[in-house]
Amino acid sequence: MENAGKQVAFVKSADRVLDILELLADEQHPLNLVEISRRLDLPTSSTYKIIQNLLERGYLESDNSEKQFRLGHKLLEIATKYTRNTDLISEFQQIALKIVGDINEAVFLSIRDRDKILYVSEKQSSHPVRFVSHMGMKLPIHSTAMGKAMLSKYTDDEIASIYSDKSLGKLTESTINDLDQLLEQIREARERGLFYSYGEAVQGVRCAAAPICNANNEAVAAIGISIPETRLTDELWQSAQDWVKQSAKELSLRIYYHGIAQSNRLNG
Repeated sequence: MENAGKQVAFVKSADRVLDILELLADEQHPLNLVEISRRLDLPTSSTYKIIQNLLERGYLESDNSEKQFRLGHKLLEIATKYTRNTDLISEFQQIALKIVGDINEAVFLSIRDRDKILYVSEKQSSHPVRFVSHMGMKLPIHSTAMGKAMLSKYTDDEIASIYSDKSLGKLTESTINDLDQLLEQIREARERGLFYSYGEAVQGVRCAAAPICNANNEAVAAIGISIPETRLTDELWQSAQDWVKQSAKELSLRIYYHGIAQSNRLNG
């Protein structure tokens, strides 16, 4: 081959940018300039310049003091665009089409973004009155059924670390804003594998959701069905719950077997 034996030329500054992003991706809490430069064994002056560039482009965000840094919204935007083309999105759309065909209610797919959920795909009903999201829309994770579903795969301590001051915030009069109450609700729902929002994110809209998990039983996403309470019946609500639970299991299995197939291709 023509390129065989050639050495790849690495750009040191590009390596440093990636090192900073990877370091912050592994951290649960923001880091300051000194911590970043020390952990990566980089000069403070050049680290400062790189951080300023990343802040300007939205790849990093700072706290109010502008001394602590974490990953920024730009990375999430890129990830969202990428996920639109992944197998999970494609598999979700196939299942969502069946759900809407059966009960004609909106189906959503979301992933976690720190203390929020990020909507990455949906299939809408044909009803004129419906809850409409848009790709990239975010809602507080504790206010949504899909958010609770993803939180259920974390320990109580890990969930509590998201809310250091125990203040959750309210979107509607029904939103849970007490950490202990949220933890209790998640504990009770873990066994049945279904999670609910009763007008907590959007007043008058009820949602049932379940986590989509990988081979390590980690929630990579969640699927949810939202129904305006004005047309909710016992039969419709039961069907929605059945569909959510069945679909989450099916998507989790597809992710699992897709991971095995991908691993076999790489090792074969």
